[in-house]
Amino acid sequence: MNRLSGRWAAALPAGPGGTVFSAACVWPLLAFLADGAAGPARDELEDALGLRADGAAAAARGLLAAMDRIRGSAAAVGLWARPGLPLRDAWVSGLPGAALGRFTGDDAADQAALDAWAAERTGGLIPEMPVRVDGAALLVLAAAQTLRTRWLRPFDQGGLEPEDGPWAGRDLVGLCRSTSLLDRVGVAPTPAGPLTVLRVLGDTGVDVHLLLGEDGVAPGAVLAAGLGVLDGSYRPVSGDALPLGRPGPGLRVEYARSTTREPELRVATSPFDLTGEHDLLASAGVFGLTAAADDRHGHFPGVGDVPLAVRQAGQAARARFTEDGFEAAAVTALHAVAGGCAPRAPYRIRRVSLEVDRPFGFLAVHRTSRLVLSAGWVADPVEYPRDAAY
Repeated sequence: MNRLSGRWAAALPAGPGGTVFSAACVWPLLAFLADGAAGPARDELEDALGLRADGAAAAARGLLAAMDRIRGSAAAVGLWARPGLPLRDAWVSGLPGAALGRFTGDDAADQAALDAWAAERTGGLIPEMPVRVDGAALLVLAAAQTLRTRWLRPFDQGGLEPEDGPWAGRDLVGLCRSTSLLDRVGVAPTPAGPLTVLRVLGDTGVDVHLLLGEDGVAPGAVLAAGLGVLDGSYRPVSGDALPLGRPGPGLRVEYARSTTREPELRVATSPFDLTGEHDLLASAGVFGLTAAADDRHGHFPGVGDVPLAVRQAGQAARARFTEDGFEAAAVTALHAVAGGCAPRAPYRIRRVSLEVDRPFGFLAVHRTSRLVLSAGWVADPVEYPRDAAY
């Protein structure tokens, strides 16, 4: 599934805006589709999933169950169909906890019901379903995911005043904290250049990795590099072994005076509250949906007797990083139609300082499995309120 995150990151459109996405909220739906697919659609879905279709549904059920076992995380699947649409019991029964809902024929009422499901399953973070119901909709398959964690060590809120880069000269809200654990930060050599990675630990076994590349490196390249660090392809040099000077983006390593003997990692970063809306069919090849979207043919005989093709596929996602913690949510839906981030003191210590004061990426990662639950790019910082004191 992290491979799908990488494919998606590489396909992100170039541009200055920030975004957030969750492959964890797409992969299970693709797996359930693959279970009922045939022909080229089945082959493409297998390639996107990275496993054979005949084991995909079981893998998706296992994944959803595992996500539910992560503290602060929840996942759900929903299914709605037109009255009278014949669906195969074996396929429907393979969707965990998804009671089959039937459309009423009133598109506005049906859309309201789907939107209410999205809002309820995400605690209001995602208020609407990312697909629209119309008269052609025969079936909607959806997944919802939420994630909440609190930092083991909270940040302090203050100001951030970048001296250079795209945020230079702006008076911004900053989050600051210090620790003696220098291994929380590292620098990895990657094909996109040196990448600084900061791990912010949550109390639910979920951590957020902040990713700072060299100025001007594309968001997709930074996120792909971060995924490479996660899977061991690129090995970072830990903060306690970095050379003096500026060994990586945003970093300074020096000896400094302190009132304690402990080394110090100082971090200053930006809070964020991001939303992302994604048309999955705009990058259909990433998700194995090219053939499945061809409505001249039916592609899912294992779903039902009526020929079906994917007409809409979308995701709405949100992520918030504050002084206290992180929360994220996503809803993904597939709509099928017919057709187919001092004074002198007595001790001399090693100090590592990191300023994340320009656009950066993030990965929300389950610490044990290294599963990426949410990912995104922060392009727009939070302006400090005018006349506020800090």
